[in-house]
Amino acid sequence: MKLWLRRLTIIMMSIMTLGAYVPPLDWDDDSGDNGGELPDKEENPAGGAFDSITDSSIEEIEDLWSLDEYIDDMTAQAKEQMMTKLGPKILSRVEGDITEDILPQMEEVISSIYEQSGEEAVPNLSITEQPAGGYGERIFHIYDEEAATDVVRFHVRRDMKPKQGYYFNFHYHLKDDGFEEHHELGDIYWDKNTPPKWMTH
Repeated sequence: MKLWLRRLTIIMMSIMTLGAYVPPLDWDDDSGDNGGELPDKEENPAGGAFDSITDSSIEEIEDLWSLDEYIDDMTAQAKEQMMTKLGPKILSRVEGDITEDILPQMEEVISSIYEQSGEEAVPNLSITEQPAGGYGERIFHIYDEEAATDVVRFHVRRDMKPKQGYYFNFHYHLKDDGFEEHHELGDIYWDKNTPPKWMTH
């Protein structure tokens, strides 16, 4: 299930269970049975059930927020590495296309990697901070510190299409297929002229 849908479902369940306990209608200050005191949990089983539902719901919401924080942090780092990789010269001309077309897809891939890894594995995942300069393809990799291996590699290459010009092809490779398959994120048009090297100021 998508992370946002899971979170919404749990929040809705928590809100709905807030009304799970309804006090007896005959409660009043003059009640002689309990001297106006609240009934024990044993006499009111709904109260105990409400407490356990609320506690477990709160724990699940906290877990989801924790996972969201990791994903948000990772996507912020991914954006920063992307901007570093492209460099000011390239970025000044394609930043709008990158922000609109490439980064949202990259964020979806990062979210799915985190969701598939399970919450226990999340703290073991980190992002590399060395984009390749010159003509190298590497933007960044997501690395599993415990397994000491890459999980996903995000790359960009220059493609020259005859009679059209140069494009930047954004793609990623997954550990699952030995990093062989190109999983496309999209192409961004540059120009008919050769683009500058990566990270050029």
